[in-house]
Amino acid sequence: MTDARAVRVEIGVETLEGVRIASAAGATRVELCSGLSVGGLTPGAGLVEAAVRESGATEVHVLIRPRPGDFRYGADEVGVMLRDVVQARALGAHGVVVGVLDEEGQVDPVANAELVSAAEGIETTFHRAFDVCADAYAGFDRLLELGFTRMLTSGRQDSVLDGASLISRLVTLSDNRIQVMACGGLRADNARRVIELTGVRDLHAAVRIPVPGLPQPDTEVDFAEFGVPHGFDHFQTDAAGVAALCEAAHSPV
Repeated sequence: MTDARAVRVEIGVETLEGVRIASAAGATRVELCSGLSVGGLTPGAGLVEAAVRESGATEVHVLIRPRPGDFRYGADEVGVMLRDVVQARALGAHGVVVGVLDEEGQVDPVANAELVSAAEGIETTFHRAFDVCADAYAGFDRLLELGFTRMLTSGRQDSVLDGASLISRLVTLSDNRIQVMACGGLRADNARRVIELTGVRDLHAAVRIPVPGLPQPDTEVDFAEFGVPHGFDHFQTDAAGVAALCEAAHSPV
């Protein structure tokens, strides 16, 4: 039987209400960000401060990503990321979520070492830049060398179930030196299957539902969030979905 108590659930959120929902459901962590529809961006300091205050027993881990797109950052962008890490730590965040690739698409040893150093005293997660790095196994070895607390991956597939074999291999290779956290379409109805197939003890999901929009005035201007269905305005954290995921992850098989 799987020790359900050892399974940790992280919820990707971008609002204070999302933090409260994750905390009420018993999530171990939130990954706090803005712009989830573009994969997540660095949240503002005000949100970080409020999230830490409202999170209860749930840890707040702050995504540090200065822009959408690839993870090949210039010196100015890395400089901004370093300042954001220091600020997140000063505001009481329990960890940061980062990741930089070099021009060849490999895990950048210098920039990532600087980010880990700037996060001294709090946890560090290497995000899904791993899923697009040039060499999965070389990248994994580099993360071990750099001393990251954990890594986030879908097994380099769109779906966590499709990537389960690689995730399982990484869990074995990790030998408890780094936590391998699975993501990619993770929900209550497949959480136990993912745990069984991969051996992970960390699950990540951004469980969201679309919010209906108000009737549009007579204008062609539309500020609805990217990716919402027609007639909807933005996404919000799905309280029922988060609660169901946490329950499924923590239930014995």
